[in-house]
Amino acid sequence: MRRIVLMTSVSLDGYFEGPGGNLDWHLVDDEVHAEFNEVLGAMSAFLDGRVTHELMAEFWPTADSDPDSSPPMVEFARIWRDMPKVVFSRTLERADWNATLVREVDPEEIRRMQAQPGGDMAVGGADLADTFRKLDLIDEYRLYVHPVLLGRGTPLFRPADAPAGLRLLETRTFGNGVVLLRYERPGRSSD
Repeated sequence: MRRIVLMTSVSLDGYFEGPGGNLDWHLVDDEVHAEFNEVLGAMSAFLDGRVTHELMAEFWPTADSDPDSSPPMVEFARIWRDMPKVVFSRTLERADWNATLVREVDPEEIRRMQAQPGGDMAVGGADLADTFRKLDLIDEYRLYVHPVLLGRGTPLFRPADAPAGLRLLETRTFGNGVVLLRYERPGRSSD
């Protein structure tokens, strides 16, 4: 069964993005980007909200033709273009780049997608991740904690009605100070 993985960067104080959607605090060097490529390249689909899809579509389709792009960026441009995407949006008229547009998160449809053969699926975007979390659809959390305190911005996790216990799978420290914290929901092992 394909698992749904939330894989995202977060500040030490829990923000997904800084004020005004600012992401320039992300410390994604070649080592961290190579990790992203390894994990995301094995996925079978990206499940993104509108904002995340539009941000990615602004840059990644042609990033490999930019002479300033690093080798991991060039590799990710190919991964992103080729990966099937499901874009959840009530307002988009269409979604390009190998994307299917879906209006609502239907838990039964998500479970049908999980039952199909293939690799895990990555969910992206704070709003969509929050919806998936509230519906208990996230099997694994891969949080890349960046050594910065933003003080304000968009929190990754919003208040919830009940706690959700997690089991630690892995920690990893990168040379630039980013720390991977990898957790899974109990009973949803990738083994």
